[in-house]
Amino acid sequence: AGQVWDSLKKAAFVLGSGLFFLVAFRNSVTWHLQRFWGASGDFWQTQWGKLHSLFEGNEVALFFLGTMLAPTIAFWSFNAILMLADATGVPAFITRYRIQRDRNNPVCMILQIVKLWQAVRTVLFNQFCLSAPMVMLMYPIMQWRGNPCGPELPTFHWVLLEIVIFGLIEEIMFYYSHRLFHHPALYKHFHKVHHEWTAPIGVVALYAHPVEHVLSNMLPPMLGPMLMGSHIATTTLWFCMALVITSISHCGYHLPFLPSPEFHDFHHLKFNQCYGVLGVLDRLHGTDTVFKKTKAYERHTMLLNLTPLSESIPDSLKQGQ
Repeated sequence: AGQVWDSLKKAAFVLGSGLFFLVAFRNSVTWHLQRFWGASGDFWQTQWGKLHSLFEGNEVALFFLGTMLAPTIAFWSFNAILMLADATGVPAFITRYRIQRDRNNPVCMILQIVKLWQAVRTVLFNQFCLSAPMVMLMYPIMQWRGNPCGPELPTFHWVLLEIVIFGLIEEIMFYYSHRLFHHPALYKHFHKVHHEWTAPIGVVALYAHPVEHVLSNMLPPMLGPMLMGSHIATTTLWFCMALVITSISHCGYHLPFLPSPEFHDFHHLKFNQCYGVLGVLDRLHGTDTVFKKTKAYERHTMLLNLTPLSESIPDSLKQGQ
């Protein structure tokens, strides 16, 4: 009972904090856009109306734009910056926040570059040969559930509620599918590919065997919008958030004012800890007990200043050092 209550409190804190920043960001952006661009009425509804009219009822193209093109651009735009830091070691503003300071520093050796290029090719294959067909198969289901490309946007409060539900569904689906792929009978055939990177980088977020990509990377975030019959605007926001957050979790840098990647970085280091996204089910099932005894657990918080946590909370020195 204590673990369940502890897990619920953690979930409420994580989701509540995320929603607070999302609300603040939305209100601030809307206010500035209305002030400087002279938008009248509901800014977001106006922009959606223009986009909806531009496609002139071609909802399939609009759906593909929201579920595939926009999230892909978000993923590669964010990871392009990270890959520059990984490959060159600059800018120092990013590399000084490296978690595993003795690894990928930078990714410049021939074997490492070959390994990185292999990861990029696999990710591109997963996105265009697996993700794209899956999101298009998603379209008739979304039509059956509602009107995903309708002219009216959902209210902002409803979007927030849906994103909370999406996050909880993804946590459940990803935790158990991910843990299943760690079963010895499945690991060597499927999940071992992803764990070739014990010190992950951002693009590795989607570096996986095709079976794992479909069942563990795609289905968990897709299930929520399909169950809720969500508007394409909500689905686009959710997919972009999910891809950027998983890139942060794999990036190998604990950067200021971004969610902590210490949890999933520790999973890549130790393999049998920290299977989830939010950590709620890990706490419930006790799969974070080793993690909670480490300095990485103390560093598993949002960095709110510019001093790297590896400096303010350094690893304990081994005996003799």
